Amino acid sequence: MTETVTPSRAARGPRRPNLGEGTGPVLAVLAIVLVALAFAGGAYHDPAGYLALLKRAAPLMILAIGQYFVIVSGGFDLSVGSLVTAEVVIAARLIDGDESATLWVIALLLVIGALVGLVNGLITTRLLVPSFIVTLGMLLVLDGAVFLWTGGAPQGSLSEAFRTVGREGFEVPLLGPLPWSVLLLAGLVVAAVLFMRGGTGRTLVAVGDNENAVRLGGGSVEGMRTLAFVLSGLSAAVAAVLLGGFAGVSAQVGEGLEFQVITAVVLGGVVLGGGRGSVVAAMAGALTLEALFSLLNLLGVSGGLESAVQGVIIIAAVAYAALGRSKFRTRRTR
Repeated sequence: MTETVTPSRAARGPRRPNLGEGTGPVLAVLAIVLVALAFAGGAYHDPAGYLALLKRAAPLMILAIGQYFVIVSGGFDLSVGSLVTAEVVIAARLIDGDESATLWVIALLLVIGALVGLVNGLITTRLLVPSFIVTLGMLLVLDGAVFLWTGGAPQGSLSEAFRTVGREGFEVPLLGPLPWSVLLLAGLVVAAVLFMRGGTGRTLVAVGDNENAVRLGGGSVEGMRTLAFVLSGLSAAVAAVLLGGFAGVSAQVGEGLEFQVITAVVLGGVVLGGGRGSVVAAMAGALTLEALFSLLNLLGVSGGLESAVQGVIIIAAVAYAALGRSKFRTRRTR
């Protein structure tokens, strides 16, 4: 009897990333939820209602871009919610209503986001501490720092220029008011897709799929994973600008976002553990989650069900990833 020997993942090299992977199912679910919204609420009988939905979903979708980079490369980032809160509180304290301070404060927020991501990435890759532990620790550090600085009551105020992107827009014939946040989101979507089509984006996915093959090919696994955390920190800074404009200053503005964005990414078909999924599907997952919560609100369903829905999605995603790894090991042993 002749045995068929299946080469190891390292011998085969990393799987070529499929940028459209996983988009079909989540887009189908999104379409169903959007149609249900049209039947459930009169606000969704015209395009303006859906533009308002995109406006609400934009911060989560932008966070999903950064979280996608981290998860697809094999990690987690639990610090984004606390980082968003810290960024909004810092902005309000530094601007304190001064319009002239808007631009340099926004630039500072981007630097802070990148630095937090860099710290997360370096500790994870250089000290070999699991990213789950590192970013959970960063979450607690940021929460504690915000509380110590504000005493639970943020001080200062955001300028009108700062809040413009998050809450205002301009009129478009037939569509109604088009929010600036939606235009910003569209630009980031294009940038993310182009990034993933390039060599760096493909290497990032390959790191999550087969880091040994990336090392053998001369790639920097540590550098790629650190870059993913930096991009996640930058996405949190951009989301903070939008949420600050939309929701105002609060010590709870980013509370729970870390779990929402992980739920959104896995709902988009990105496999926990890395190497599978597309950035478009991750953003579609974020929009689907926001649309689903809006539908539940219109139907009068208790807000507590939102956490239950997120928990079910995360558990199902972990089980799916574990099942996939089990099938892979079975094929290797045949």
